Amino acid sequence: MSEKEIVRAPTVAGMFYEKSPTELRKNIDELLNRVQLPKVEGTVRAIVSPHAGYVYSGFTAAHAFKLLEGRKYDCVIVIGPSHREYFDGISIYSGDVYETPLGKVPINHEVRSELLQGEKNIVASVAGHRSEHSLEVQLPFLQCVLKEFSVVPIIMGDQRRHLCEQLSAALTRVIVNKNVLLIASSDLSHFHAYDEAVLLDKRVIRAVEQFNPDEFIDELEDKSFEACGGGPIAVAMKTAQRVGANRAEVLHYCNSGDITGDNSGVVGYLAAAFMQVNDAR
Repeated sequence: MSEKEIVRAPTVAGMFYEKSPTELRKNIDELLNRVQLPKVEGTVRAIVSPHAGYVYSGFTAAHAFKLLEGRKYDCVIVIGPSHREYFDGISIYSGDVYETPLGKVPINHEVRSELLQGEKNIVASVAGHRSEHSLEVQLPFLQCVLKEFSVVPIIMGDQRRHLCEQLSAALTRVIVNKNVLLIASSDLSHFHAYDEAVLLDKRVIRAVEQFNPDEFIDELEDKSFEACGGGPIAVAMKTAQRVGANRAEVLHYCNSGDITGDNSGVVGYLAAAFMQVNDAR
């Protein structure tokens, strides 16, 4: 007899997004249908997507996921920051399934095992996963744009440079010859007045466009800008570059003030992609 499946049940359904499967799929379809993207050629190696409630950041997130329509991946690795639990190192969910109202997403045990080999700061654990929303809110979008996929959910309890470097090196080692998508889950600046937030967020956007992960980490550690998932962005950027990405595409930016009209203290949202584009064949 097989052991009982360990399922990470949804914790923010009904708060960050619709709890009803029918309403959730309808909401995501409407968001995706509103997106107008120019044709982007090449292989999508990684995306950056926000993780606020869909009413605030869903339209921005939809720009990143719209890019995935018609594409196929064997595995999706989602990297997020920890908002509610504080721990050293990096936690890969130790269970079997992440569940959303749209169904169950299986954990890719093979990729997880390979990532854990010889990595003392990367562990299989429920730490950071129990009530964290930054990974969970990405999955319903994935379930709508990708037919079949497995996932490796990773939470960074610490986003210092050496852990970004270690995680990127481990990811590169494991995915270099695999059909894998990376997702960095991050919002940008938090609770500044509108104009100040836009200035701060433009620094992140510029750093993403420059596609220099080492400089991105420098600015993150110098606090030149704000991004609650700055570590995940840096890891996705560096890993994508190492496995062939050669172009950064900023797809959409807004902040909560653009949605609510309250500009007194806003949160910034960015959608971006790191692409492998073969201009010369």
